[in-house]
Amino acid sequence: MTTAPARPGWLPQSLFPYESRFQEVDGCRVHYVDEGQGPPLLMLHGNPTFSFLYRKVIAGLRDRFRCIALDYPGFGLSTARAGYDFRPATHSRIVEGFVDALGLDGLTVMVQDWGGPIGLGLAGRRSERVRALVIGNTWAWPADAPTTVRFAKVMGSLVGQLAITRLNFFVNVLIPGGVKRGKLPQEVMTAYRGPFLRPEDRAPVAIFPKEILASHEYLGAVERGLAALRDRPCLIVWGDADIAFREAERRRFEATFPRHRTHVLHGAGHYIQEDGGEEIALAVRAWWADDVAPVK
Repeated sequence: MTTAPARPGWLPQSLFPYESRFQEVDGCRVHYVDEGQGPPLLMLHGNPTFSFLYRKVIAGLRDRFRCIALDYPGFGLSTARAGYDFRPATHSRIVEGFVDALGLDGLTVMVQDWGGPIGLGLAGRRSERVRALVIGNTWAWPADAPTTVRFAKVMGSLVGQLAITRLNFFVNVLIPGGVKRGKLPQEVMTAYRGPFLRPEDRAPVAIFPKEILASHEYLGAVERGLAALRDRPCLIVWGDADIAFREAERRRFEATFPRHRTHVLHGAGHYIQEDGGEEIALAVRAWWADDVAPVK
């Protein structure tokens, strides 16, 4: 772990009251928080969020779990090496290197949005390190839903890419639009904008929508890797007001993991950690006590 620099003004301690830590992984400086003691719970974000997304979940679980949430290179407070491509397969390898560097075993991996392909890719490759899974609104196979394919084509187009890089469309429009149970406070939106204040900072965000289709081969590998995880306890926490990942994706995960428990977050949108962070924490605690901890 390397020394933490001063916290930026857009991420005040009052809003994100966790110590910033840094780990060098393959030439990248990976920012993470590591709170509490107990079984390790690795929380992986999507686009265009970062570890800040999990602040409510961490608050609700750090008395029971070792809560670890990182930022991918180019997101949050992490920085990328020269030539880093910001593709999901590369992010997944960085997460794998991070897990190895910290010596994390008996992991529960929690994923949502692009955290699904990134984290479940790692989990499938290194199943010996994985004890359980918590799966939010996401997917883990080559994109085939018509709405997903249309989204990829629109946001991967020249117009879509300009909207992301020039107008910060993902942060300014998709984050508030993906929260359904209430309006995000201004200071929370300021924190989400913080890593992407300049157009050039938004390049990592713009890569992801193109990769929905371009990462077809990697997503196929993620899907094949799920077979190594079928016997793991799995909690599915699913916002039923998400327009991106709906009942079809939830049922596909339920069919994939026989030892699943599903907790539907009624009225929650895509960013379930914002809409239901406290509810997710309670669901994790109950599931762990009933389905995970008793298993020897």
